[in-house]
Amino acid sequence: MKIPVEKNKQYEVEIVDNGFEGEGIAKIEDYTIFIPNAIKGEKIKILIVKVLSSYAFGKIIEIISPSKHRVETDCDTYKRCGGCNLRHINYEETLKMKQTAIQNLVNKNLKTKLKVQEVLGMENPYHYRNKAQYPVGIDKNGKPIIGVFANRTHEIIPIQTCLIQNQQTEEIAKFIFDFFIENQISIYNETTGKGLLRHIVTKIGVQTNEIMCIMVIKGKEIPKEKELLEVLINKFPNIKTIVKNINIKNTNVILGNQNINLYGDGYIEDKLGKYTFKISPLSFYQVNPIQAEKLYNLAVKEAKISNKDVVFDLYCGIGTISLFLADYAKKVYGIEIVEEAVKMAKENAKINNVKNTEFIVGDVEVSLDNLINNKNIIPDIVVVDPPRKGLDNKSIENILNIKPKRMVYISCNPATLIRDLSKLEDFYTINSIKPVDMFPFTSHIECITVLHLK
Repeated sequence: MKIPVEKNKQYEVEIVDNGFEGEGIAKIEDYTIFIPNAIKGEKIKILIVKVLSSYAFGKIIEIISPSKHRVETDCDTYKRCGGCNLRHINYEETLKMKQTAIQNLVNKNLKTKLKVQEVLGMENPYHYRNKAQYPVGIDKNGKPIIGVFANRTHEIIPIQTCLIQNQQTEEIAKFIFDFFIENQISIYNETTGKGLLRHIVTKIGVQTNEIMCIMVIKGKEIPKEKELLEVLINKFPNIKTIVKNINIKNTNVILGNQNINLYGDGYIEDKLGKYTFKISPLSFYQVNPIQAEKLYNLAVKEAKISNKDVVFDLYCGIGTISLFLADYAKKVYGIEIVEEAVKMAKENAKINNVKNTEFIVGDVEVSLDNLINNKNIIPDIVVVDPPRKGLDNKSIENILNIKPKRMVYISCNPATLIRDLSKLEDFYTINSIKPVDMFPFTSHIECITVLHLK
């Protein structure tokens, strides 16, 4: 096929669709061009920046006729940081786009003809994140900088205000950074691998207002540590714990394995529904607890659990959904590979006086196999909430061997969700797919899928 476009040349195109990450899609002679920040229905002038054999990438030079869904962006850095790649689109329209993207995956990949339900959006889709990770470093002029990574790079963009982060924790992170600069304490330089402060991570209990600060350092000691703790605690009384995390490896992983509590117990608490949860530095907790509560309530409702049912909660994290499930079930078994998360899950069951749960540390593939085939524990209902890569083949095989009467699949990646459903649909009726917008103004979406044994 002759490629009808050339790099560094301009073209006028119409956007015929939006891709899964919100990018505009145009066609020239059936050749596909992807254009970030373009909206379906728009006529635009683009510059071709990359050409491959079957598609190209362009960038907007001029919007000739804008979409009625385009809005003035309220953030100066969104185009570069990539954190809110749908910020230029009216919020209600982003929900429709996400629903359409999932529907397209269903239509292309499943034998089951199913209408994806409307996305459950947020009433106030701002400042919803309870966790922030701020990289610090040295900019190209040799000056210390705090901000966010530019999209697909390790260049740090300075940020004044982020409209999806919690305002209190943003202020705390900047305060810590300023203390390091004013006291001439070194900042990590990714190019040379030298310097002390690498990241500032904050977590907040949205219902409790308790805050955790984590300073990730390449070293053991922070100069003027006591002075820093004193001013931090005095200025921000909501800080419940301050943790020093040691990460001496040259790695992209933010947190190292060693945490040292400098103040407090090393954890904070938050409430989801009627339950209290302990959150530690390394444990996973949904970044949008307001939507997480809606998600879990929906999942429990759709699972239709009775007090005779044994439930498996695979990838249970710190036991959030397990406790919601336990209110209705005879017994809930939670499996999670992160040891610290399982420790927190057991604590969470204890502090909420939930006695019908059992949490197991291990790889889901191995532990699920052990529960079923060695301990002969057969679940009535299986709830899965895997990472983005979805379920492994061994786990699907084990589930199909025991054939629980219902499955609830919670997914943060529609592509792997639909892939896994295609392996299950011969044995299960896919009753519904309900998307929940956990990450407003981003292309990410969470889904609850309910399956009934045929």
